[in-house]
Amino acid sequence: MSEEMRITNISIHNFKSLFDVSFEPGNVNVLIGANGSGKSTILEAIGTLSAAMTDRVNSNSLQRKGIRLSASQLYKSKFLDIKKEPVTVDFQIDWKRIAHDYQYKVHLTVPTDDDSWKYHTESALKDVKQVFGRSNRSKGQMNNKIGYFSVTEALASDEYISAAKYISDYGIYQPDTLTLRGTVPDPTQVSPIGLNGGRLAEAMDDLIKVIDGDLMFGSLDMSDVLELIEWAADIHVGKPKKHTLNPGVPATSRIIEFQDRYLKDTALFTGYDASEGALYVLFMLCIAMHPDTPKMFGIDSFDHAMNPRLARRITQVFSKLILENGKTVFMTTHNPLVLDGLDISDERVRLFVTDRDENGHIIMNRIQVSEKLIRTGQSLSRLWINGYLGGVPELI
Repeated sequence: MSEEMRITNISIHNFKSLFDVSFEPGNVNVLIGANGSGKSTILEAIGTLSAAMTDRVNSNSLQRKGIRLSASQLYKSKFLDIKKEPVTVDFQIDWKRIAHDYQYKVHLTVPTDDDSWKYHTESALKDVKQVFGRSNRSKGQMNNKIGYFSVTEALASDEYISAAKYISDYGIYQPDTLTLRGTVPDPTQVSPIGLNGGRLAEAMDDLIKVIDGDLMFGSLDMSDVLELIEWAADIHVGKPKKHTLNPGVPATSRIIEFQDRYLKDTALFTGYDASEGALYVLFMLCIAMHPDTPKMFGIDSFDHAMNPRLARRITQVFSKLILENGKTVFMTTHNPLVLDGLDISDERVRLFVTDRDENGHIIMNRIQVSEKLIRTGQSLSRLWINGYLGGVPELI
């Protein structure tokens, strides 16, 4: 992980099906588990924490993080075994930056008569010393109305904020094919690339450069990118042209153009006609390498639209780029081959499995493959499929 920033712990209490979950993340965090086991909810909990730290918590701020909006009563855990329902939803995140330890903790009450989550208590610590704190008895209003202020506003001149900025831009990416093709607008457009893949061409344009005579895509040689998209002989970004795009197709000001290695040089085509797998690969490379994408983010269904072998290879490349750029990613997958692209012997790369206990509470465990399992000679994907890692349903 980056020497300057390392998330050391995330704790979630009473948020949806996460009644009491704590874990120690790395740089690359892959979540596996059965459908409904809470993988996406973990991404959303981190997003809610990020919103509380840097913004007002309401429908607008949650949507900007890529979080699904629920009925107010469903934001809190509603398990049958909970006799006395907790008043607040609680989050905590701890991190290290250079030689300092930081912590942010917040207790929120969910909306009742309006759209506003209320701050019950909130605190920010640096090296165990409190640098900011307030409760619902503080002079500062604890809601989104008159007098509201965020911890970032309160500590604008403190170095705590420069550390917290790493967390504040968090969003959950869920790319979809139509948005990546540029035919529909991104409902959550953030700079430089939307949470659903909007403005992919513009983000690529920022990364494609000629350096010392070599065509580069960020830190990758373009030839390495083309190896991931086997049929492509060339990829570039340009303006829409009549001979590459049907006039009936809506287009943005910049579009992606491909040259197929099996077609004549004049047979260029755009992202509208390209395979969706190629667009997902380019999207993943952009969010990993672009300097203006968040330092910390989530990806729901990382393997979407990729065949198993491509998913394995892009996982290897993507993980390497995340580590090189000092970023932190939380991603979910249902594709076993994604696991074979992970080097979980590297402490910065961590695999977690989510499941439910006998009361329905979500539990989250880190998977560290033992020597006994290694000696079986099975890959991580095979170990998962065979039930050695957990996170697979019992199907008849």
